Amino acid sequence: MKSGRLLNAELNHAIASMGHGDLMIVCDAGFPIPLDVWRVDLALVPDVPDLETVLTAISEAFIAEKVAYAAEMATNNAPLLAKVHRLFPDVDYETVPHADILGGIASKAKVIVRTGAFDPWGNILLYSGVDVRAWFSKPGTIAPDYYAKKLK
Repeated sequence: MKSGRLLNAELNHAIASMGHGDLMIVCDAGFPIPLDVWRVDLALVPDVPDLETVLTAISEAFIAEKVAYAAEMATNNAPLLAKVHRLFPDVDYETVPHADILGGIASKAKVIVRTGAFDPWGNILLYSGVDVRAWFSKPGTIAPDYYAKKLK
């Protein structure tokens, strides 16, 4: 049996398949997932599993470089936004219009993880990063300025 807390085989496979810059969307139960995007469907019943549970498990196994979310979330679902910031404290953040997430951005995702969440604006975009310490640990390797702060 593998170590770590994340048990779902397909979600583990999805995370292991991510490359630098790839997009994973963790969405609520009502998200319109495009037919041609890899879907990991975890939803069972309303709010099971919820976004916080799924994002917590993912945050322990996935290196996020950037997290994006609907601009409307700050006003319309501040408690969820606080959870996202708590779970991904050392990343760059970006807001995008909710309509863009539902449209063109969703079709660019490598994988979309559907939760059972009934959370308005509950669609979180996770952009894959690298383990900066591992990538820039060899003698003579110089990290670019945008990674230098993560080495301190």
